[in-house]
Amino acid sequence: MTTLLPAVLPVGLIILIGFVVGRTIPLQRSTLSQLSLYVLSPALVINSLYRTELSLDSSAKLLIGFALTSMGIYGIVTAVNRLLSLRDPLSRAITAVVMFPNNGNMGLPVATFAFGTAGLDRAIIYMLGSAFLMFCFGPAMLQGKGITEGFKLTLRLPLLWAFLLGLSLHFTALKIPWGLDKGIQQLGAADIPIALILLGIQLSQTRFRPEIKEIILAIARLLGAPMIAYIIGRLLQLETLNLQILVLESGMPTAVSSFVIVSEFGGDQDLVARAIVTSTLLSFITLPILLSFLLALNS
Repeated sequence: MTTLLPAVLPVGLIILIGFVVGRTIPLQRSTLSQLSLYVLSPALVINSLYRTELSLDSSAKLLIGFALTSMGIYGIVTAVNRLLSLRDPLSRAITAVVMFPNNGNMGLPVATFAFGTAGLDRAIIYMLGSAFLMFCFGPAMLQGKGITEGFKLTLRLPLLWAFLLGLSLHFTALKIPWGLDKGIQQLGAADIPIALILLGIQLSQTRFRPEIKEIILAIARLLGAPMIAYIIGRLLQLETLNLQILVLESGMPTAVSSFVIVSEFGGDQDLVARAIVTSTLLSFITLPILLSFLLALNS
């Protein structure tokens, strides 16, 4: 267990700092969020794709694994909602909580601390697929319509364009002149701590009253989803590191952005907010267990 602490404790420390900041300093959370979304995250994506040695074949297999995992999770959640005759806004909230993992704020740092640069490269590929799913197909999942509007939202966000630019620089082997690539690298390096501080601030401002529903949903997100990912990864015969990242990222707590999606397109907002807090706190128990299992795959 002590070998796992360097992968988890740094994340917890920065989130704790964000929590204290949220309780003591009147920062504008929206400003930090926009800075991360429109400047730092795109820089991280561009820099990582520019420098990555991850092959197109490996990236494609990882994205296929992510897509099949997401389809499996969505199918199970939909079946449970129908079996229990759950109606809106509860069913929409359940879908959002279980479907969308926090593979940005939490996933990237944990992947970096646990598997290094190679893990970060793969985690970014997973994050891009997840962002596309959330902002393009998320509204359709919650409403049963709206793919076009969701796709328009994706086009307005810089993440997709940063992805395309990073891929272009990678495959054309173009060199960014005058050391500007170092500036992009430094901007990207700032994204992870800023994102974790934002998550801590979010937790400090969320009223935490866990009930059995939130705990069940958190377990489904933290343990059920990675189990599905592991089965899919084995069926696809993914290489070990791709399999580890697929399972690890699938085992992240509920994304903070899921609250935004539910607020915009409908669902039980209070349930989603409590589920985000519950799953995030429980993840500090489940992630070391999950990491222990994944690291054992190398032996």
